[in-house]
Amino acid sequence: MDDRADIVDLVRAELRAVGDPARAAKQQVYLKSAMPHRGLSSPELKALLRPILKAYRPADRQQWEDDVRRLWDDAAFREERYAALAIARHTPARVWRDTDCLELCRHLVTTGAWWDLVDDVATHVVRDALDTDPAVVAPALRGWAEDDDPWLRRTSVIAQVGRHGRVDRDLLRAVIEPNLDDTSFWLRKAIGWALRDLSGTDPDWVRAFVAEHQDRLSALSRREALRRVEAQRPE
Repeated sequence: MDDRADIVDLVRAELRAVGDPARAAKQQVYLKSAMPHRGLSSPELKALLRPILKAYRPADRQQWEDDVRRLWDDAAFREERYAALAIARHTPARVWRDTDCLELCRHLVTTGAWWDLVDDVATHVVRDALDTDPAVVAPALRGWAEDDDPWLRRTSVIAQVGRHGRVDRDLLRAVIEPNLDDTSFWLRKAIGWALRDLSGTDPDWVRAFVAEHQDRLSALSRREALRRVEAQRPE
């Protein structure tokens, strides 16, 4: 990509040239999205973005964040928001996925407000920030766990998915417990997902947590949490 080229304009131009209207309509219905789709599959979108991202070298944090926000905030099609998330996760931008990007993450989560967008922010951008400076990010996640916004609460619960042996169990407990009585499917599913993910490396902790909270854990959370543990149980 020419250094003078604007990645936002380039992404939009490339997206305009492709797509499948029939698939787009089905995607919109599946995701219950008010925002229309272009109709690209995930592999197709990744292939389209690959050469653009390969050439993308933002000059500094401000340019990177501005590009993410412009593509996200002015999106007319959902694939533009997926592309914004790809820019947010861009490897050369890893150095900026730190404590200073939490406000950007909060913006993406609260304005995205649906699982296909929020989960990507939580399990990649927020997780990277947590890895960079847990002393700052962990308290922020504890605050998000009790926020009025349900998607921030979901983010706090699943932000450690994929950390495996590096999961901060005290933090996981701290973000799950305020949400145990929440009746939202998305919170209950998030709790189960986070616990199931940890069960791959620490099944005993997960079993103990489920037993400790068996009277408050929803059936969905409990089932999801123990799915891997139960599958590994000897006959």
